[in-house]
Amino acid sequence: MKIQRAVYPGSFDPVTFGHLDIIKRASEAFDELYVCVLNNKEKTPLFSVDTRVKMLKEATKDIPNVKIDSFSGLTINYARDKEINIIVRGLRAITDFEYELQIAQTNRKFSNGTIDTVFLTTSLEYAYLSSSTVKEIASFGGDISECVPPYVAKQIYEKFNASKGE
Repeated sequence: MKIQRAVYPGSFDPVTFGHLDIIKRASEAFDELYVCVLNNKEKTPLFSVDTRVKMLKEATKDIPNVKIDSFSGLTINYARDKEINIIVRGLRAITDFEYELQIAQTNRKFSNGTIDTVFLTTSLEYAYLSSSTVKEIASFGGDISECVPPYVAKQIYEKFNASKGE
């Protein structure tokens, strides 16, 4: 029997409940799910790659078929190296779809048709949520408890030298 592997790449800066929703649902659809933190040199992240990997490991520790990793470069190269033929992406809105569709088509083309993308729509309760929004709220001392797990919130507040409600 063929083991079905998928990769869910992203910045995860920080990981949110929206990301975790996609991870949990994708982990139920695939035998192995690699959640990979992209080291994107074009962005200035709040957290280091290592810290983001640690946060994801903590957040997914109860999901046995999820493996946390990091990479630089093209997702299709990472997928080939791990013998993965599915990329998982989450969609919040139609604007996400337009952007993600173009990337999915490019990945399929440059993988010679060996890698497909599966889109999971974000659960409605997280449709508003983005890592950027979480960081902005936290930077002003706002309450992010409905956006991220408590240990992630603690690290975010420490980065901003803020606490909830200040």
